[in-house]
Amino acid sequence: MSLFTDSTESDDDLGRRRGGRAGWLLLGVTVFGLVALALLPSPYVIERPGPVFDTLGTVAVDGEDVPLITIPTEPTYDTEGSLSLLTVTVAGNPERLPSWFEVGAAWLDPQQSVVPADSVFPAGVSTEDRREQSRVEMENSQQEAVAAALRTLGEPYESTLYVVETTEGGPAEGLLEADDRIISVNGEELRDVTALRAAIAANGTSEPAVIGIEREGRSETIEIVPEFSEGENRVPVVGILVAGEYEFPFEVEIELENVGGPSAGMMFALGIIDKLTPDSLAGGAEVAGTGTIAADGAVGPIGGIVQKMYGALDAGAEIFLAPRGNCDEVVGAIPDGLDVIAVSTLDEAVLALQSVADGDDPADLPRCG
Repeated sequence: MSLFTDSTESDDDLGRRRGGRAGWLLLGVTVFGLVALALLPSPYVIERPGPVFDTLGTVAVDGEDVPLITIPTEPTYDTEGSLSLLTVTVAGNPERLPSWFEVGAAWLDPQQSVVPADSVFPAGVSTEDRREQSRVEMENSQQEAVAAALRTLGEPYESTLYVVETTEGGPAEGLLEADDRIISVNGEELRDVTALRAAIAANGTSEPAVIGIEREGRSETIEIVPEFSEGENRVPVVGILVAGEYEFPFEVEIELENVGGPSAGMMFALGIIDKLTPDSLAGGAEVAGTGTIAADGAVGPIGGIVQKMYGALDAGAEIFLAPRGNCDEVVGAIPDGLDVIAVSTLDEAVLALQSVADGDDPADLPRCG
């Protein structure tokens, strides 16, 4: 009989301990790998609600608060409520893409949208080119907003289109030049940038578009075969930056720094109309909205509609004006507490706001779906 207890581990006990250590080591390696993967850059960027600006209010310019819309030589009227434009902030760029962890968190947040980076930052388009295009689009949007507002108010004006620059490697390179005045496309006379885009889109990419121009006082026609644009919204283009040159009966000044693109056009136009007409257009309601504008009053679809609806709600808006062309994205995505009215023209937007001012229930006005 042994006088001492045997403290030596059995082979089974030793195997279990070694197996436990191996399991923990494998778990640690797996967790470390997942964390490392989550921190790697993804091929996406994240769209979030951006700043909100009341077209009837003020904005900061060079450290001073100034009216967003000023009409120096015309009588303007005090108003109530707000007519706010919305913006979208993009988190990420080709130099600093969001991590997979950030993308995963954004996927779970209804206020944010995850989109392929190359749909926002097309290959071959420099940051400088994007900024210039965005700046020109904003300037065109402001000019077309003034034109659309004056048309609604019955004020006449004159307009022409001219080429700012051609895109390197684009269809128009070597054919059109800066300062060329664009008169027509396929025999149809044009007055604004929106009409030009529509004419090029209608032409398509299989046949040349016949573009009538005026260059140094001479009339010419030039044939250019459009090609599809880069990025998410592929549309026929000829590769030019174009600006509208308008002769308005009076000056309208719009101040808004560090915001680009055409999506604020409708709200600019509504703000101008509200300032030039007695009483409040929406009866003092808190209204926000988005949509491109053409000089003839057509309201076009925009990007980031879901983020803009959440931005409107966060800013205290009760009513949101949405382009009818965005209805497929609006249905099922409206945040609680926001009434969304669908419009396709500036006149429809004005009538909708007047109905709100008259006390009509926004739920009874035109909606998506």
